[in-house]
Amino acid sequence: MIQWYLSYDGNQMGPMSTEQAIQYAQKNANGFAWREGMTAWTPISQVPELQSSPAFSGGPPPQANCGRADEIDYKIMGAEMQYVEVELDPGESAVAEAGAMMYKDSVVQMETIFGDGSSASMSGSFMDKLIGAGKRLLTGESLFMTVFTHAGSGKAHVAFAAPFPGNIIPIRLPDIGGCLICQKDSYLCAARGVAISIFFQRKILTGLFGGEGFIMQKLEGDGMAFVHAGGTIMERQLSAGEILHVDVGCIVGFEASVQFDIEQTGGIKTALFGGEGFFFAVLQGPGKIWLQSLPFSRLAGRMLRAAPQRGGSQEEGSVLGSFGNWIGGNQ
Repeated sequence: MIQWYLSYDGNQMGPMSTEQAIQYAQKNANGFAWREGMTAWTPISQVPELQSSPAFSGGPPPQANCGRADEIDYKIMGAEMQYVEVELDPGESAVAEAGAMMYKDSVVQMETIFGDGSSASMSGSFMDKLIGAGKRLLTGESLFMTVFTHAGSGKAHVAFAAPFPGNIIPIRLPDIGGCLICQKDSYLCAARGVAISIFFQRKILTGLFGGEGFIMQKLEGDGMAFVHAGGTIMERQLSAGEILHVDVGCIVGFEASVQFDIEQTGGIKTALFGGEGFFFAVLQGPGKIWLQSLPFSRLAGRMLRAAPQRGGSQEEGSVLGSFGNWIGGNQ
C-alpha cells in the first residue's frame, strides 16, 4: 500500500492512503507531496496521481452520513512525536481518553462523561453508562472519557497528542467493515458516535497466555477513529488462510475477520533463552492488520533496566563503571 505525506506551510501530514491524499489535494493544492520512490518533495499541482482518481470522477456521490457518528476532518502533525488536529463544524464532537488533549479553540467545550460517547451510551440510562464505564475499567483505562464539542460558529479545532514516540493511525471504520480490534492502550480519540467496548479472546489458551492480547478494545461505528502505535507502523493485508507469527506486544489492531490465537514459541531452551517469551501471537487472514515496531512495554522495560537503581550505568561507555561514577560525583 502506497503511503503519502503532505506538507502545508511546514506542517507535515501523514502517512495516509492515496484516497486520503487526493481528498486533501482537492481541498488545498498549495502544498507539497512525497511518497516512497520520489526523490524530493514535489508541489501537489505537479503530482499527477493526486490530480484525479476513479473514486472521485463520475459514479455516485459520497453517501450521506447516517447520523450515528460525526464526520470530522483532521490533520496529523509531526514525525516521531505526532499529534492529530481535528476540525469540527458547529455541533460536532470528538471523544478522547482523559488527558489526551493538547490544545483547543476557546469555542470548543469539554465535558467529562461515563461511557464512550456513542449514541447508546449518551442516551442510555445511568446503569447502561455505568456498565460501559466498567468495561473500560477492565481494560485498565479510566472510568471517564472527555467529549469536545464545537459550541460556536464556523470551524474550530482540538488536538490530541501521542503519549510516546510513534505514529498516529487514522482509520475510517466503514472501510474495514465498521469494526476494529485494537490493543487496550492504543486508542487515542474518535468521532462522537464510535462505540468503544471490551473484546475478550474466547479460547482458553489465548486467555491464559495471551498477555497484552487477551483483553483488547473493540471500536465500532461509521466514523473516524485514531489509534497510536510505537515506533514504525506496518500495515498488511492478510489473504484468506495466510498466517503470520507476531510478538503479542507488537499488535496494534486488526479487522474483526482476522483470527487471533496463541502458539508456543518452540522448545524449552528457545522459550527460556530466546528472549521472545513462551508464546507468540498467530494472526490468520483474511483481513488487515496493523503492527508496531516498538511496543511501550518493551521501551519501558529497557528504560527500567538502564536505571541506576536497577544496576544500569549512568555513564554509558565508561570502562571504570561505578568507580568512574563515584569519581565524577554521581554516587
